[in-house]
Amino acid sequence: MQYIHRTPERKFLRMSSFFKAVLVTGARQVGKTTMLKHLAKDTERTYVSMDNIMVRTLAKSDPVLFFQTYKPPIIIDEIQKAPELFEQIKIICDESEETGLFWLTGSQQYNMMKNVRETLAGRVGILELYSLTANEIEGRAFQNELDFSFQCLRERMPFAPKNNILDVFEHIWCGGMPAALTADGELHREYFNSYIETYLMRDVSEDGGVTDTVKFSRFLIACAALCAEQVNYKTLADAADISQPLAKDWLRLLQSLGIIYLLQPFANNALKRLVKTPKLYFCDTALAAHLSGWLTRDTLMNGAASGHYFENHVVIELVKNFAYSPSKVNLSYYRDSNAKEIDLFIEENGLIHPLEIKKSANPDRREVKKYEILDKTNLSRGSGGIICMCEEPIPIDDKNSFIPCNLI
Repeated sequence: MQYIHRTPERKFLRMSSFFKAVLVTGARQVGKTTMLKHLAKDTERTYVSMDNIMVRTLAKSDPVLFFQTYKPPIIIDEIQKAPELFEQIKIICDESEETGLFWLTGSQQYNMMKNVRETLAGRVGILELYSLTANEIEGRAFQNELDFSFQCLRERMPFAPKNNILDVFEHIWCGGMPAALTADGELHREYFNSYIETYLMRDVSEDGGVTDTVKFSRFLIACAALCAEQVNYKTLADAADISQPLAKDWLRLLQSLGIIYLLQPFANNALKRLVKTPKLYFCDTALAAHLSGWLTRDTLMNGAASGHYFENHVVIELVKNFAYSPSKVNLSYYRDSNAKEIDLFIEENGLIHPLEIKKSANPDRREVKKYEILDKTNLSRGSGGIICMCEEPIPIDDKNSFIPCNLI
């Protein structure tokens, strides 16, 4: 299969020229190793994997000898399997002025991240990699930073085909796992069955001490049924026949493994009575669709949950976009005790971009009236609007537009 260029390559290479070590984390099978091997092509960088039991045994028993055998610059794959290396990596970093000595990959596990932050503080840059975005799969590269203004959206139009519901739901159903992109319906199901059994269940038992895989499977399915909704711990606990505190632990475990993303509620002292419960999204929509039994693109697109999947898709595409961009943003959603809700706030440089997400090609423009709630805060409103299935950007007022979902 041909290599698909990743948006975070730019950010990774900048980090590598600044830090002595860079760690790429993320869920299994999202393409961490593939990206690093591609970037190391035509260089002298050694590659070793901790999946190799002989190599792992050496790394765990004698880290000094390991680095005499495998000299930097080096890629070390699945570093979480040999945490004994961290101390020696620190020593080598401190003895050298060179940057980019260590390119590391690892699944985002709590114990490993704690280890990395304690041992390699100031020496390591951390980049989280997600599964492929729709733009990466289509080979789209926009020339400007996304600020949701009408002008920005107009400039992006020549780089994207006309927005199309079939294409959008094709991506939602197929997802962004590189190995699953070319699979037909039958192989797609087998891929995700295998992904859950061989990776996910093994990781939750090793990292989270989960012993009852039957209950955990039910918990996973219940999570998929709640995608794009506020987390309800009682619903999750009842579905898996476990306690609510355990449901919270299991949800945190899925978050740490890069399977789900919890969108936190907006918090502001000027606005009272705001909810404190996060909303649940799957980092890869195909996994959620598989767990919920949506067997084809069309059944998903025409099914009762299609609006939720569309929202999940948009939120996660934006999460990925901003994770890889030069700017630092904070994502949240707004909901108060009167159930007034705004799907997404994107906070950047003291500005809040308010966004609603609608599967319709012609949503109600009055939705943006809700954004006036922001005028009661000490924060300024930036450009926003309604992300939807419209075919081209259309202004609603001086700050808001109808935003085609394929331009984000």
